[in-house]
Amino acid sequence: MIPYDDSDAIKTVDTNSILTNTFFRMFLGLLASAITAFYAYYSGMYYNIIANGYYLILAVVELVVVVVFSLLFKKLSPTAVTVLYFAYAFLNGFTLAVVFAAYEMTSIAYAFLGTAGLFGILSLIGYKTKKDLSNWGNILTIALLIGIVLTIVNFFIGNTMLDVVLDWAILFIFFGITVYDMNKIKAMQEMGFCEDEKLYVYGAMELYLDFINIFLRILSLFGRRRD
Repeated sequence: MIPYDDSDAIKTVDTNSILTNTFFRMFLGLLASAITAFYAYYSGMYYNIIANGYYLILAVVELVVVVVFSLLFKKLSPTAVTVLYFAYAFLNGFTLAVVFAAYEMTSIAYAFLGTAGLFGILSLIGYKTKKDLSNWGNILTIALLIGIVLTIVNFFIGNTMLDVVLDWAILFIFFGITVYDMNKIKAMQEMGFCEDEKLYVYGAMELYLDFINIFLRILSLFGRRRD
């Protein structure tokens, strides 16, 4: 969930164009991650990444890309913003390769389809609602940060029951974030937040992050692990 401000609104853009282009770019990002993850797993590259300690480095680089994207979004050109988005998608594909190693392929497929269905419903709710959801942002951010901190703490404690509770809690938090982000993207297109191409990529990054997090939580809760 990337913050934004509306202080430099410049024009209003077409609703259908925003939705079509945003979801298309989100799909391309997901496809890039999926292909990269698939290749990294079946080529054995993921094992070398983990064995040589590169996994943490990848995670840090991904975080840096997201921070740069968030902080410099309005100053960067549409091309630079697009490069950052797809760079993140490819990098995330390498870290997601462990999913193929940990879960059966059928579970991954079912989790993806389930996520796609839920994501579509949540996005529709966020886009169609007439309610002002602007106050959701801080609440959801705080809830997510608490969930992340507890997850890190439980990594050292190793409480299985708490793992399940946190998975469910964070899953529902991302349900709320998806509704909020879709509503925010709608508001951005109505106020003319920035030029079209940058708005498409901004929305794609927001929704990509939501989709991936929902997918991982569903997979963790319902996926069948490999022996």
